[in-house]
Amino acid sequence: MLIWATRGRTWGFRFLRDGGLEDSLLVYDEVFSDVEDEREVCRRVGRTVALRFPDPERRQDRAGRVIPHDFVVFEPLANRLHSVADGLQLVWPEVADEFARVWEQAEPPLTGR
Repeated sequence: MLIWATRGRTWGFRFLRDGGLEDSLLVYDEVFSDVEDEREVCRRVGRTVALRFPDPERRQDRAGRVIPHDFVVFEPLANRLHSVADGLQLVWPEVADEFARVWEQAEPPLTGR
């Protein structure tokens, strides 16, 4: 289960996956507090992991910024994450194709899962 927040080429930062939670923003804010400005993050918070890394393909938004990907990763997968490299190996393959389909869309997709 994942919460995934990112942005596309033309649309701003938003959740693409909400982890099936009613208030994913609350959980996201709690897990990512104190690391707002860090470019890469892999930090355990209770039973979750805050994971952030720049787009592995170096895709950029229309302002020329490399697109970041923020994840709140829940157990059991969270137990296997100890570094950003682990996240790239274990989490990115789960969402890479999905992001490739939506990042250039003019409008952001609806949040789900």
